[in-house]
Amino acid sequence: MTVSLFRQTRHPGRIGWTDILSYAYLALGVVLMFGPVLWLVLSSLKTPAALLEFPPSLLPLTQKTVTVPGHAQPLELYRVRMPDGTVRELAQVRRIGIQAQMLDPADPATIIRVPIEAREPIREMAFAWSNYTEPLQQFAFGRYFSNSLIVTIVATIITLIINSMAAYALAIYEFRGKALMLLLVIGTLMIPITIVLVPVFLVITQMGLNNSLWAVILPGAATPTGVFLLRQYMLTLPRDLIEAARMDKASEWQIYARIVLPLTLPALAVLAIFSIMWRWNEFLWPLAVLTKSEVYTLQIGLNAFQGELQTQWHYLLAMTVMTLAPVALVFVFLQRFITTGIANTGMK
Repeated sequence: MTVSLFRQTRHPGRIGWTDILSYAYLALGVVLMFGPVLWLVLSSLKTPAALLEFPPSLLPLTQKTVTVPGHAQPLELYRVRMPDGTVRELAQVRRIGIQAQMLDPADPATIIRVPIEAREPIREMAFAWSNYTEPLQQFAFGRYFSNSLIVTIVATIITLIINSMAAYALAIYEFRGKALMLLLVIGTLMIPITIVLVPVFLVITQMGLNNSLWAVILPGAATPTGVFLLRQYMLTLPRDLIEAARMDKASEWQIYARIVLPLTLPALAVLAIFSIMWRWNEFLWPLAVLTKSEVYTLQIGLNAFQGELQTQWHYLLAMTVMTLAPVALVFVFLQRFITTGIANTGMK
């Protein structure tokens, strides 16, 4: 008989304080991880006025309106507390100082003046789907999406090839200075990207690659994390298999391509996931080397909604959700490789 997850306790049949603390800790973790994502999705469906409300609300609520004959624009509805203690739903015509001119939608000819503190706005759930549809007509989402897709796919393939070749040499070959070489590779993790940003930019400029997708793809092709991850996995491969292939006159390229790479697929899948997430969300380096809108990636293209005087938050949030959706789907479908691959590589 399958026991429900929420009924599992340390002592069968009763709930102890350790069980309460465990579930509270797990619930807190869920809120911290998925709370910002939920807020982002719900906020992307709010109107510009709802986004500027204070205090902010989690749900996309908006002011309820009603169409009244004789008024060109819909009027906002309020719940008004009358002097006799009754509560009525009235529409606001205008506000003058600390008083508001209201009317009953059923009797639009009669104007009722009430203090502004006696009214409470009537709110309703409303999803602003136009936040997703309208920018697609003005925002070159397709072009930026294709640029990001090209950068992510090509850069990930190059990263897998270069890192696997370096890891193959460090794991399979025996040569003088091997430990020092591995130490230098891992030591590059301690160098912040801001230190090498200017030298790499000068190199890219001298090569004439500015304002091209290759300027974004090539600088991060080799990653020390990927080399170390693949090397640790290749160390677990049976040496007898490799020696047997050499005795059968197989070249080193054949051993690398036909034996080592197929056996290293779990670790390659982990590195591919990390590379996809990093390349898709990269912002600083593309911002430095791309100045033409034709080659913008999605992350740079989102700056179009940020002006000097105002920011179109409703469009920015909606396009951010659409930008995060592809990499989230990749992570959902391939996340099982992360735990399997990392467990086999010995990384912590």
